Amino acid sequence: MTARATLTLLLLATALGLAACGRKAPLDTPYEAAVEARRQAEREDKPLPPEPEKPVEDRPFILDGLI
Repeated sequence: MTARATLTLLLLATALGLAACGRKAPLDTPYEAAVEARRQAEREDKPLPPEPEKPVEDRPFILDGLI
């Protein structure tokens, strides 16, 4: 193989490997993330962030049907 083909395959393998990084789980809402940050700060005896506000009821949006 030529050096150019080897470099192309190496870059392709790297791109595929990086594309697979991440966690497979549902997305965290901002409220859930704030609650978890507060719990973690409590466990580590750090200053507590402000109490997160409960999210407002999720209202349907006109374009939701497209998703």
